[in-house]
Amino acid sequence: MSDTADTSSAEPQPGAEPGSGATASGRGLARRRRRHWLRGTAIGVAAVLVLAAGAGWAVYRKLEGNITPDEAAMAELERFEKERPASLVKGARNILLIGSDSRSGEENRRYGRDSGTERSDTAILLHLSADRRSATAVSIPRDLMVDVPGCLRRDGSRAEPMFAMFNYAFQVGGSACTIRTVEKLTNVRVDHHVVVDFHGFKEMVDAVDGVEVCLRRPVDDEDARLKLPAGRVTLNGEQALGFVRARKSLGDGSDTERMERQQRFLGALVNKVRSNDVLLNPAKLYPVLDAATSSLTTDPELASLRGLYELVRGVRDIPTERVQFLTVPREPYAHNVNRDQLAQPAARNLFERLRTDAPLVVALGKLTTDGDGKATEKVPGEPSGTASPAPTFSGNTAAEDACT
Repeated sequence: MSDTADTSSAEPQPGAEPGSGATASGRGLARRRRRHWLRGTAIGVAAVLVLAAGAGWAVYRKLEGNITPDEAAMAELERFEKERPASLVKGARNILLIGSDSRSGEENRRYGRDSGTERSDTAILLHLSADRRSATAVSIPRDLMVDVPGCLRRDGSRAEPMFAMFNYAFQVGGSACTIRTVEKLTNVRVDHHVVVDFHGFKEMVDAVDGVEVCLRRPVDDEDARLKLPAGRVTLNGEQALGFVRARKSLGDGSDTERMERQQRFLGALVNKVRSNDVLLNPAKLYPVLDAATSSLTTDPELASLRGLYELVRGVRDIPTERVQFLTVPREPYAHNVNRDQLAQPAARNLFERLRTDAPLVVALGKLTTDGDGKATEKVPGEPSGTASPAPTFSGNTAAEDACT
């Protein structure tokens, strides 16, 4: 007999599975390999999940870090809390959107010399109904004559109250001064505010691969950096910025026409975001979020992805025909036809409906006057004296096609 042990007759070791380790090609080795494969797969899956979670957290932190919280405005508004209007309807929200014409920073400096000051190139009071079935965006003319309260300047001094053009408020006291001016003008509580500069606007448009507009005639405006054909045109970010800011080559050159153009552009932007399934596609959503947050300054409550998500979640299902745009009813200022003043009682009626979350309707129309010379809202074709529970103001909706 050989001195070599006969492994084929060896007794199984305690706890060993039958046949495990019997031969190099036996079932035991196969099972060991399967256990190693399963263990390796589990570790691999766990690693992928950890990496994915880490990447998700990194993305979240990056996007959230893009937003600048406006702590200074919050402190100033808290100082004057007692004089601010109260919120009357639970769940309704009023957000003041401010477009800054600041030339600070490498990108914004391309549009002019940085003088160290900035004005509100655009101001829109966005009202979200408590049931989130409608959104109404009200443009406030920058040349509207208003009472600007005594505001804290950027250098720490305090300006005296002044009757001046609306955009002076942002120039003298930033977002806090603008909010206080809007609240004084409308008696509507501003719950949140968002400030965006030129660069942020351009990045947002580019992130959705451009926005389509309709031009009635070709545009060639060197100052606005625009050279466009007539008809349907998809604007990139640079072109879109020129389009919403141009005054010389588009329309009648008035600020009124420019605001209407801005409103139509925002309506087209809403349609683009919805039609492109951006909100449901992470690959498309990330660049939009990155662009949207990279140049935003907001109140601290909104200065987080959670805050923005809570705001957007309630409005994403509003039908485009209920996303409404209008300009505050106004007329030429009595002492200077190049300035505006509120047109009453239409403006007062509008503000009251926003304050109480009452319904209103916008349609293409003109501001007219009644027999007493008071400004009212009337839509062409509407019978005189027609009663309506929801008054109609001239404006448009996101559902309207500018080419029809």
